[in-house]
Amino acid sequence: MKVLLINGSSNKNGCTYTALNEITKILNSEDIETEIIQLGNLPIRDCTGCKYCKNGGNQCIYSDDLINEVIKKASDSDGFIFGSPVYYAHPSGRLLSFLDRLFYAGSSAFSYKPAAAIVSARRAGTTASIDVITKHFTINQMPVISSNYWNMVHGNTPDEVLQDKEGIQTLQTLGRNMAWILKCIDLAKNNGIKHPTPPEKITTNFIR
Repeated sequence: MKVLLINGSSNKNGCTYTALNEITKILNSEDIETEIIQLGNLPIRDCTGCKYCKNGGNQCIYSDDLINEVIKKASDSDGFIFGSPVYYAHPSGRLLSFLDRLFYAGSSAFSYKPAAAIVSARRAGTTASIDVITKHFTINQMPVISSNYWNMVHGNTPDEVLQDKEGIQTLQTLGRNMAWILKCIDLAKNNGIKHPTPPEKITTNFIR
């Protein structure tokens, strides 16, 4: 079993990475393979609504960033954790653009697989940011993994994040819960229990 962890910060080894790394330690101790993907500091374009992906085999038309690579990795992964710093009480713009294109083009690679959102902040805006990220999961029939508090750490530097003992414990609990759900899903698959078959989508327009 494998979990992909996405660092939505442009700072490769900053606070968000520190938080994600704490989760990888727990997952690895539970015999879960992990990979942290860095979005980096290069521009990530927003979705242009061209709909190429709907006729292009779940691939985005733009291949100058990590979108298509992550969709491919997601197909072979069992769970996901998306991390972001908090800017102006919302996740990083790069992560939001990434998520919009990732889930629009590659939703089938994520459906029915568990996911979690974590954030790091100096002070505030954390719960609003978690909510924004999590909405990508809930529209795609993904089990959302929780902890014993909201999945956040506080600090202005990696060292300060590690001093947030409650935050670190929250992330460690999240890692254990992710491992448990993955093992439950694996056990279900081995016993012939499959995820539900989604019905044909009904869309309702409110303006007629």
